[in-house]
Amino acid sequence: MDMAFVEVCLRMLLVFVLSWTIFHVTNRKKKKATKLADVATEERKEGGPDVIIVGAGVGGSALAYALAKDGRRVHVIERDMREPVRMMGEFMQPGGRLMLSKLGLQDCLEEIDAQKSTGIRLFKDGKETAACFPVDTNFPYEPSGRFFHNGRFVQRLRQKASSLPNVRLEEGTVRSLIEEKGVVKGVTYKNSSGEETTSFAPLTVVCDGCHSNLRRSLNDNNAEVTAYEIGYISRNCRLEQPDKLHLIMAKPSFAMMYQISSTDVRCNFELLSKNLPSVSNGEMASFVKNSIAPQVPLKLRKTFLKGLDEGSHIKITQAKRMPATLSRKKGVIVLGDAFNMRHPVIASGMMVLLSDILILSRLLKPLGNLGDENKVSEVMKSFYALRKPMSATVNTLGNSFWQVLIASTDEAREAMRQGCFDYLSSGGFRTSGLMALIGGMNPRPLSLFYHLFVISLSSIGQLLSPFPTPLRVWHSLRLLDLSLKMLVPHLKAEGIGQMLSPTNAAAYRKSYMAATVV
Repeated sequence: MDMAFVEVCLRMLLVFVLSWTIFHVTNRKKKKATKLADVATEERKEGGPDVIIVGAGVGGSALAYALAKDGRRVHVIERDMREPVRMMGEFMQPGGRLMLSKLGLQDCLEEIDAQKSTGIRLFKDGKETAACFPVDTNFPYEPSGRFFHNGRFVQRLRQKASSLPNVRLEEGTVRSLIEEKGVVKGVTYKNSSGEETTSFAPLTVVCDGCHSNLRRSLNDNNAEVTAYEIGYISRNCRLEQPDKLHLIMAKPSFAMMYQISSTDVRCNFELLSKNLPSVSNGEMASFVKNSIAPQVPLKLRKTFLKGLDEGSHIKITQAKRMPATLSRKKGVIVLGDAFNMRHPVIASGMMVLLSDILILSRLLKPLGNLGDENKVSEVMKSFYALRKPMSATVNTLGNSFWQVLIASTDEAREAMRQGCFDYLSSGGFRTSGLMALIGGMNPRPLSLFYHLFVISLSSIGQLLSPFPTPLRVWHSLRLLDLSLKMLVPHLKAEGIGQMLSPTNAAAYRKSYMAATVV
């Protein structure tokens, strides 16, 4: 047989097989898409949800309540409905409490043994100072924060959300988003019985935290690990000043102590290296006792060591930062730590999240059809701009404040560190103004720039004292350069145009910082 003829036959056979395969795969995908669309349509006819929320933490639960109060049918899918055990999200700033009250959720801080916070107690090199939240401002709410067990607060939020008849709270693990022509239509998830099932809605909100697996397919932003937070609880004890967050400017970074219940004190500290001592073999406990505890003021040291001596479980979590970007896809919104993160040193994550939820729920309220992709896209653009006065101010402050707290042998860096301590110790407008920013009571970017500028100038003044020398001038110039290096990258990440927009600032203050409470 002619080999050329055989070769032609084989090629024709190969083309036929490939064509048949492509046809059937394409046809199968079309049938699957049609089937999913039919299921989605059927769910809508049967009173399916208007919104699917992935995650029932602080954000997911609060958003579910806010949307359901506006008449939306909400399906919340949470991986684990048991009370969370976390060491983050244990302090709510005054600004966060204001947002919580505007959402109608202020009672969720009741009956969880939450402790009142009036400010910070700061320690450095044997000296200490107190910085309180200002009481003589235009802030329209009680100027105090709250310490609490995060899990208790989350459970209260879940109970509040599920008390509404149009909220369905279900335990399940979301596997993937269901997409059709670039539009998210719903989710595939495994329920508590282990069965894989689907849920469809015009809008899906991903609110599943800093370890979100869904975020990667929706946003271009990547989370940067900045440090490691190590913490434990000292039980059956009470701080001498339980209404203060005790911040110790230690080495290599900071340590903290605060009263999360009437009998429990959270003790935590930060390490910068990835090579952490092992918790399981006792290396971490020994490290804390030998390296961190000696830097804790003597009057706090007994409480700081009590948890270790009693074998309290040591937890380690990553501190991350990640600028916010809008989702590339339609039909889906990302919120919370899956959307935006900043260093946790000023405990502002929940405050920004609750502010975001308040803005978003109000913008979505007039929309009759959440399936209108163009209108939802316009809402998200407005949301992204309106959130900037609060989010950009807090993000920039949190990340900059953390960098200042890191100990260093560099004279310029240490001068800035000392300058920050002196600034908070000075009292008057300086202290009250900076504390209003930290507490989310005055989220104005221009106010932030003013305080950062004055801290830098006062630190330079200390460096040049008692009289300038060439070396002191050199260190002063380096300090100014360090200040700019700390600030400029955050401004670029936040978008300086939107951050400084007077229109956005005025709209935010008028709509979200006003005295009206739900």
